[in-house]
Amino acid sequence: MKPHASTYSPPSYDDFLYSLQDPEIPAPALSPRLFSQALQLDLQSLADQAHVHRNTLRRAPTTPSVQRYIRESVKVIKAAFSLSGDMAKALTWYRNDGIESFGYKTAEELVSDGRTEDILRYMSSLQAGAAG
Repeated sequence: MKPHASTYSPPSYDDFLYSLQDPEIPAPALSPRLFSQALQLDLQSLADQAHVHRNTLRRAPTTPSVQRYIRESVKVIKAAFSLSGDMAKALTWYRNDGIESFGYKTAEELVSDGRTEDILRYMSSLQAGAAG
């Protein structure tokens, strides 16, 4: 599958992670703006998923609740990348693939619901099944 000319998908998880760093936001915080761009997600939707006001993303991007949501999302995306070996597939899966075991919610929805550990355990079982 070739990426669209207008979109950029980093080739690796490390590239993805470092693409979320903004020089205007002190490290190790990740940029909500860059995260939303990487996932082709509008800022209002990101704010809704992180359970914060939209202005928080712009005015206080290092707020613990914002950073916690981004970190939790990145953990699940990393696990998806480990399973697929393809960053574009991992991002597409995270945003779009309803998981039968979770009532067809996407990983993105599960992270927003505070179920990161549940989805990571599920993914770990998939990896164990593929390996064992």
